[in-house]
Amino acid sequence: MKKVLLASACLFALAAPASAADLAARPYTKAPVAVASVYNWTGFYLGIVGGGAWEDSSGDPKMKGGFVGGTAGYNWQTGNVVFGVEADGSWADVSASVTGATVVPGFGVATATASSKTDAMGTVRGRIGYAVNNVLFYGTGGYAWIDNKITLSALGVSVSDSKWHSGWTVGAGVEAFFAPNWSVKGEYLYRSLGGETYFSGALPTGTLNFHTVQVGVNYHFNGPIVAKY
Repeated sequence: MKKVLLASACLFALAAPASAADLAARPYTKAPVAVASVYNWTGFYLGIVGGGAWEDSSGDPKMKGGFVGGTAGYNWQTGNVVFGVEADGSWADVSASVTGATVVPGFGVATATASSKTDAMGTVRGRIGYAVNNVLFYGTGGYAWIDNKITLSALGVSVSDSKWHSGWTVGAGVEAFFAPNWSVKGEYLYRSLGGETYFSGALPTGTLNFHTVQVGVNYHFNGPIVAKY
């Protein structure tokens, strides 16, 4: 039995190195490749927009105030160039008023107030820009409109008349994605609206020109992130 045990121990000692040599080598696992996000601007979007407007005029008082509304648009991207169309409409409170003495037939001199207020404004524009991944620099221009009301008040009596002014707009902006489907933008627009005649021809106006600065947040429906390895 002692010889058997010694023989077994010798066989085990000889077999152990051979068994270790036969073990499979540990497999090598390659580190995962980092994924880069590439933004494609093509697609439809909706958003909200708001900002401030002030009249470009040499006289006083100048109309000024704020506005807030909605935006809808569509982009096409080819390479780094992005083409788009966009429409926006906003509720506005952009106004000015002046008070002074005036002669009222049958009453003599009275204090009168004349005010002009833009209640709504909007644009329909084309856009063209250059995209640097998730940031878009662009120029824009097209059609602009406002709904304006003039009110005259004297001796406790007020009369008002509203007119739709049409014209053009041009400007520039920058827009950037901050989440997979969300972008934020800042934009400057110069708007020039043609004159209208109020109170059945009694009060003609000249061209109304506005500077506007606005910011907006857009939701893009097409999910613009494309993974690139």
